Amino acid sequence: MEKNVQISILLQIYGKLLTTTQYNFLDDYYNSDLSLSEIAENRNMTRQAARDNIKKGENRLFEYEEKLNIMQKTLKQEKKISEILTEITKIQTRFTDKQIANMLEHVKHELNNVM
Repeated sequence: MEKNVQISILLQIYGKLLTTTQYNFLDDYYNSDLSLSEIAENRNMTRQAARDNIKKGENRLFEYEEKLNIMQKTLKQEKKISEILTEITKIQTRFTDKQIANMLEHVKHELNNVM
């Protein structure tokens, strides 16, 4: 997974655990796509100071993920649900029993609600 996408996901999961300042730096950089220069200018600081703040926030997010594994578990769960939905669709297309089709449609609906 690309680092920018990974950080953005981690920020969604663990963002509330960061300080407001750390969150804002990461949000500006990864979600608002501001450059280091733009962030530094907006906060009246050097580009290096902005970079340091972003790196500290990144490190904090990776520490949380290392300890809690929420992102990994979520991605694994979503992959498994997707595989199950694919299999259900295969069953629905191969068999014509109306009751089975209705039951499988209900299961698909419930699985989609989990995602």
